[in-house]
Amino acid sequence: MCALRGHRIAGWQRGLAACLLLLFAAAAMAQQTGMKRGERHESRREIDQLEDNWRTAILQRNVAVLSSLLSDDYIGITAAGMLQSKDETLASLRSGALHLTSIEFSDRKVRFYGKTALVTSRAEVAGTSPEGALSGGYRYTRVYVRDDRGAWHIVSFEASRIRERDVH
Repeated sequence: MCALRGHRIAGWQRGLAACLLLLFAAAAMAQQTGMKRGERHESRREIDQLEDNWRTAILQRNVAVLSSLLSDDYIGITAAGMLQSKDETLASLRSGALHLTSIEFSDRKVRFYGKTALVTSRAEVAGTSPEGALSGGYRYTRVYVRDDRGAWHIVSFEASRIRERDVH
């Protein structure tokens, strides 16, 4: 009888442990985003708009808008693996060394971690860069950080060319 009673308690304890684990996981996820659902939704709309602003600034070679989007300590990693500071990125756009004629986004995902937003997406691009012609599909990661005034700024960017798989 004691063994049976012990078995029931163990089952109850497992159920309680599972419930507590789920509660802790949910709390950790809520803490990870650092935002309530409504705030996350609004921030997502802001990031989507900033992504569109970035696209327009690049296509129109609008250095002033791009400068306002990039943080002072911005660092970019091009698809060719070259590092670019904010000043180098703006100079490249200003001089025409970076000249994109089309950018089409798809498969965008935005995740939030406190005051940080991580954007991953696919971009079909055409144009030229300091490394040469740009054409085709790229995956990129762009990192935004919200400053003390509540404004989002791009602190990091990295692009990778999508390679077609061999079908041999």
